[in-house]
Amino acid sequence: MDTLMSLLAMEVIGKPAWLWASFLAIVFLLLAFDLGVLHKDDKEIGIAESLKLSAFYIAVAVAFGGWIWLSMGAEASLQYFTGYAIEKALSIDNVFVISMIFGYFAIPRAYQYRALVWGIIAVLVLRGIMIGVGAALVQEYDWVLLLFGAFLVVTGLKMLFTGGGESDVTDNAAIRFLSRRMRVTPELHGQRFFVRRPHPVTGRVVLWATPLFLALVVINVADLVFAVDSVPAIFAITTDTYIVFTANIMAVLGLRALYFALAAMVHRFEYLKYALAGVLVFIGIKIFWSHFFGKLDPAISLSVTLAMIAGGVLFSLWKTRQVGKTA
Repeated sequence: MDTLMSLLAMEVIGKPAWLWASFLAIVFLLLAFDLGVLHKDDKEIGIAESLKLSAFYIAVAVAFGGWIWLSMGAEASLQYFTGYAIEKALSIDNVFVISMIFGYFAIPRAYQYRALVWGIIAVLVLRGIMIGVGAALVQEYDWVLLLFGAFLVVTGLKMLFTGGGESDVTDNAAIRFLSRRMRVTPELHGQRFFVRRPHPVTGRVVLWATPLFLALVVINVADLVFAVDSVPAIFAITTDTYIVFTANIMAVLGLRALYFALAAMVHRFEYLKYALAGVLVFIGIKIFWSHFFGKLDPAISLSVTLAMIAGGVLFSLWKTRQVGKTA
């Protein structure tokens, strides 16, 4: 027992091990409840259920932010909520890409949610690695934050003037790589990622991947690409690795739940990308301001971020209000 207590009290990346273990336990309990209780049987998720489930995950994220306020202070909580808002908003673009991937592999809506939830496990690992590397670089070299700031400004300006462009799923390197090196069934096998079936030449029963597994891999590759923008953006808000990681994962958990509602109306957020571009530029400039003139009040960062995102959402909904009415 003493050994266990010592391990839990041991500091891991600036925080006691029990803090990390508690957060991961919350995430896995949520996933187990989601898959084992709410969606034990594969079924198509409707917009109403998607919104209700998303509201639940947002409530969990807000409650967690309240706990950070009580245990770590108001500044840490404001940083968490700012990071959460940025990640949530940047993830909306990811919804369009995920929708294209599911369409390319002809994945029925009944199997999509399970694939998305299982993908969170990979997200935990991949984003954990990215955040860990980023934290080590920032701690060792202060000037790395300035590189993050410059990257965010350039990315934001590129989004502002080019619109970000569209992804071509058919030209995805991960699809080409896996298709050449794995046996993939031409058809789905329910919710299964792998099946055993005879080899067409030898007749021996071997392991085959299914299109659902390929979709899962490509979705996580896409998430990793999007994380290249979002992770530096949150490091611009705080260098506390625990807040960076928890804000990221809480936003991703909610994205999976909100996917089915957003996928049905993603065309209504056409102008949000310009607000997101403004957020990235603002966060990038904030890094330089903090470095040369002093730290900016976290409340200002949160207020400006929320104002830009809300403005982008409202303007998009207003500009696209006639979409679908003439259909």
